[in-house]
Amino acid sequence: MNIPKIPLGDWIDVFVDWVTIHFAVFFAFLTTTIEGLLNIIVDLLSVGPPIVLIIVLTLLVAYTSRWPLGIFTLISLLLIENLGYWDSSIQTLAIVLLSGLLTIIIGIPIGIWCAQRKTVRNIVTPILDFMQTMPAFVYLIPSILFFGIGVVPGIIASFIFAIAPTIRMTNLGIQEVPKDLVEAANAFGSSKSQKLFKVQIPLAMPTIMAGINQSIMLALSMVVTASLVGAPGLGADVYRAVSKIDVGTGFEAGLSIVIIAIILDRITQNLRNPAYKHIVKPKVIFSALAALIIVGVAVMAIPEKEEIGGNANGIGKQTDYKIIGIEPGAGIMSQTNTAIKDYHLDDWQLVEGSSAAMVAELKKAYAAKEPIIVTGWSPHWKFSSFDLKYLDDPKGVFGGSEDINTLVRKGLEQELPGAYTILDQFFWETGDMEDVMVDIENGMSAEEAAEKWIEANPDKVAEWTKGAQAGNGESINLVYVAWDSEIASTNVISKVLEQQGYDVTLNQVEVGPMFAGIANGSADGMVSAWLPSTHVEYYNTYKEDLVDLGPNLQGTKNGLVVPEYVDIDSIEDLK
Repeated sequence: MNIPKIPLGDWIDVFVDWVTIHFAVFFAFLTTTIEGLLNIIVDLLSVGPPIVLIIVLTLLVAYTSRWPLGIFTLISLLLIENLGYWDSSIQTLAIVLLSGLLTIIIGIPIGIWCAQRKTVRNIVTPILDFMQTMPAFVYLIPSILFFGIGVVPGIIASFIFAIAPTIRMTNLGIQEVPKDLVEAANAFGSSKSQKLFKVQIPLAMPTIMAGINQSIMLALSMVVTASLVGAPGLGADVYRAVSKIDVGTGFEAGLSIVIIAIILDRITQNLRNPAYKHIVKPKVIFSALAALIIVGVAVMAIPEKEEIGGNANGIGKQTDYKIIGIEPGAGIMSQTNTAIKDYHLDDWQLVEGSSAAMVAELKKAYAAKEPIIVTGWSPHWKFSSFDLKYLDDPKGVFGGSEDINTLVRKGLEQELPGAYTILDQFFWETGDMEDVMVDIENGMSAEEAAEKWIEANPDKVAEWTKGAQAGNGESINLVYVAWDSEIASTNVISKVLEQQGYDVTLNQVEVGPMFAGIANGSADGMVSAWLPSTHVEYYNTYKEDLVDLGPNLQGTKNGLVVPEYVDIDSIEDLK
């Protein structure tokens, strides 16, 4: 069918851009409010030594779910503290609690409205169906544009993903209240509010609590996904472990998430009908918790002496002492952490996320002419689209010029000699890669941009394929990390291999799995190894189990990047 493609994606982009511009003040207010609430919860949970919160949670779980689970809670939380994940657990618990609070505040009234109005229910139900079936990652895209990177888009995405059960179960619980009881309330002359709060909600409370429980569990399941946009906590620890293929760290952080999930699940399941309510009345327990919260708030209110660094009114204050980074497993992130130590930038924080999230933040700041500091590397299309500069690196932390090498698995030369030859002879210039990246950024698909470059550069392609045996439909699997530069190079070499008769499969992975895949033979090759410094850790780990075909591009650069309008020139200016 030759029906033109409906530009639905373009319409969505235009709409999102319009919303981002015209509601910028609202989003800024919402960001400030959510960050403020989260900081209050984190500070409240962090009052006093960890053992205080451990004892409180242990007693609460024991009261609601019997003493064996209380003992489990005590041992598990002590284990988390011993493993060094207490601060991350506090961050995760705060994110889940705030997301859960938002689902209760917004979800229960909507559920009540749905139960009382069939028209509202008919409108809300398909929206909830859409929200529950849409992949969770999709919620992160507009969240980044509206709220930037950090914890706020993670909370918003978690809230949207988790609110559906609360709305559905509130609606269901109220609808299932026996009609004869409702009729009896009407017969006694009850008003709508009296009927709702005295009859329907109390009888529907078990169902409503089940919905809240499911919403909290869904919010907790989002913590790893939210870490992709810079949300802190255990999710970031898991994401970091995946990027580096650190099995031990991944297991420890994952186990901590499981422990928190069990604790929250048991508390929310039994909160309305605690196991020992016959010994201590719930009102007493809730009063004690309220008193503890009041004491915690009072302790938080005690002013602390603030130490203001020398840059209090400079670039640090303007950027909230944040350097916007990319994936935690990237070599440039390790280099930036080293720079923070070597330059004694004690007040500064490196925000983990992704390259796409970093670019989104850069676009937003650049459009508003606001200062921003990002991790940067060349070649990258952003240097063609924005007027940027590298900060001088007097200590040489980011190293000098680097190469991008081609690595393949052992045995590829014998099994697919033609593909091996093409990969071995693949070499291009920085300008070539940037041409492809700019086309992709301007709206072309990666495949279309690669084909366009190949058609415009037949001589270079001929050099790569010179003397290479043509393929006959043999499969070859290339892996790459989702950096704009690697998307460009991998798609170009993929199209060249396809033109030579090979069946090419591309797999996007994190940096660690990219190297591991070549080393264990589950992938055939990659053109994405930044050496000798960016990926040196992974290269040294796996170099005995792979074949290094040398550079496919020379003259790359890493460092900290700012827009030209930012009035600093060196990393030392960040002090």
